[in-house]
Amino acid sequence: MGKGGKPDGGDGFEEASRDGCEQENMAVWLLGVNTLKIQPFKLPNLGPRDVLIRLKAVGICGSDVHHFKNMRCADFVVKEPMVIGHECAGFVEEVGSEVKHLVPGDRVALEPGINCKRCELCKQGRYNLCPEMKFFGSPPTHGCLANQVVHPGDLCFKLPDNVSLEEGAMCEPLSVGVHACRRASVGPETNVLVMGAGPIGLVTLLAARAFEAPRIVVADVNDHCLSIAKALGAHEIVKVSTNIEEVAEEVAKIKEAMGTRVDVSFDCAGFNKTMATALSATGSGGKVCLVGMGQRELTLPLTSAAAREVDVIGIFRYKNTWPLCLELLRSSKVDVKPLITHRFGFSQKEVEKAFETSAGGGNAIKVMFNL
Repeated sequence: MGKGGKPDGGDGFEEASRDGCEQENMAVWLLGVNTLKIQPFKLPNLGPRDVLIRLKAVGICGSDVHHFKNMRCADFVVKEPMVIGHECAGFVEEVGSEVKHLVPGDRVALEPGINCKRCELCKQGRYNLCPEMKFFGSPPTHGCLANQVVHPGDLCFKLPDNVSLEEGAMCEPLSVGVHACRRASVGPETNVLVMGAGPIGLVTLLAARAFEAPRIVVADVNDHCLSIAKALGAHEIVKVSTNIEEVAEEVAKIKEAMGTRVDVSFDCAGFNKTMATALSATGSGGKVCLVGMGQRELTLPLTSAAAREVDVIGIFRYKNTWPLCLELLRSSKVDVKPLITHRFGFSQKEVEKAFETSAGGGNAIKVMFNL
């Protein structure tokens, strides 16, 4: 198990202090398909490099919903009861003896993945690919939808004074967009297509804007999502369908909306149709970055893309993104607040309603718990 803890053993947060009277730590446990229950969650002892965090803001991610609905997300299968959640921020309550950059009372955002620091990938700096990664809420590691967690201090990042705890929790999804833009080398001369205007498509749009992409087109099947993308700064939006027979027609619409060549496409949905559209729309010598994981396997028109030397890039989570995300939020180059559409408290009834809201789609983008 990860640093998040193990089953069994505070509650509401008044001050950034344990007040000498420890209340039982409670967390949201995934017990089965569509079955969540608030139960005790016993934390490990605080190590010298660890920090005890009182969580105040926790978001629901698409992977959380997959686990909730299917007891799996891609190849990550929930085989036993697990605490869910990985997008979080809170107050420092206690620090280990070797933690020098944080003190009790500090507000922090937590990077949820604990890598081994020893394997070749970690040594190369690609720690997000560490085979021994222990990631909040990814089985078998417990997550952070709890009153408190214990986490390594070097994965807790102090929030700037003008960045809220909710914005701190949003560093996690924003990190996906930032990592994607880094992988695809987005810059002031990169015209960007984003396929999919769900939460990850929208943070990718925000990241591309922050990376100074001169023109960004967003395509989606949903008018509401497209309207949000437009409000967040997409230069043009294109309504598409789920019919793969319409790829050629929709690529023509995307190219017309772009008005110039598409240099980089981000598929933030991850379906045959969206990836085929991205590959066809991207200009020769360009890049297609697969961000979403809508299907476990894809059948794609790679031959024509290869003949045009279109590079296909994958991403998995992120690495070294929290400092940049916090600076983008501090400087107002990125505003994630409009993405938070629903808020819930920490009770059994509200937890169930929150996951139903997130799983139901509709007008929900980011569902946030205020603990």
